[in-house]
Amino acid sequence: MKAVALTHYLPVENPNAFLDVKLEKPTPAGHDILVAVQAVAVNPVDTKVRAPKDQVEPSPRVIGYDASGIVEAVGPDVTLFKVGDDVYYAGDITRPGTNQEFHLVDERIVGHKPTSLSHAESAALPLTTITAYEAFFDRIGIDRDGADKGQTILIIGASGGVGSIGIQLAKQAGLTVIATASRPETTTWVKELGADHVINHREDMVAQVRALGMHHVDHIAIFNDMHHWDAAVELIRPQGGIVSIDNTDLPMPMAGMKMKAASFHWEFMFARSMHKTPDMIEQHKLLSYVAKEIDEGRIRTTVSDVLSPINAETMREAHRLIETGKAKGKIVVEGF
Repeated sequence: MKAVALTHYLPVENPNAFLDVKLEKPTPAGHDILVAVQAVAVNPVDTKVRAPKDQVEPSPRVIGYDASGIVEAVGPDVTLFKVGDDVYYAGDITRPGTNQEFHLVDERIVGHKPTSLSHAESAALPLTTITAYEAFFDRIGIDRDGADKGQTILIIGASGGVGSIGIQLAKQAGLTVIATASRPETTTWVKELGADHVINHREDMVAQVRALGMHHVDHIAIFNDMHHWDAAVELIRPQGGIVSIDNTDLPMPMAGMKMKAASFHWEFMFARSMHKTPDMIEQHKLLSYVAKEIDEGRIRTTVSDVLSPINAETMREAHRLIETGKAKGKIVVEGF
């Protein structure tokens, strides 16, 4: 089968950053399903895994953490899917990735693809959807079904992949969304997705939120980097919660959090699959929930660009676009 792989960790400009290779088609066992991959999406985590380092793989390594495709075969313990089902999922960072024609994945972290979307449109969603959903509803404890209607959430870095779906999930939960964006095109994008207010995270966020008539906000999601930590601590309400996805070594002074009895949470969407937690199936459930919301017209895909085909050259271009730091929504690569 065809695959896009790497053996060396090189700058994206290097033509050998990715290689077109042929691998054996895998066979599913246990709870695994074998998926004929139709489209994949590229996330910042892909570029972080591929980032230059002094390491050489003894055999070609396939990365990639978003896919939409068709079930080709199922393992003996599979109960959620059958051959021919359309599925979408974000995979498992401890296993070979999705940038290959046929991919093995545990059924418990897979959802039925939204019927109203193409495979390219669906591939844009899983990793960011799981991240935003878990950040809001599992980590900081927002009620998904509207019990917290009217509360406020500040989404820092709202125009990226996680923020783009996060705005929509927060609005469906009844929250007032303050989104941050720093360019005219990303400001327009977050408004189109439903943000109630937009502020610039490159300027004084505390002053901008206060200018909206809000002294504090109920919840804060940091979906870009922890350089905004001090502003987040200043803005979170007493007993509110902050969640972040950034892997940081920056200082995070906690005195302000203590004085407010505020909570802080990390979100890492691979945690359930990496540690084989007893509740792995929650990712299947949440992807199914979001697919229903999409098919009923309440949530839209976050795809912004679709490249083709899935090969080494196109994958290098997708990674280059992500590394500019200016991409909005999601970049998808489709078709082997």
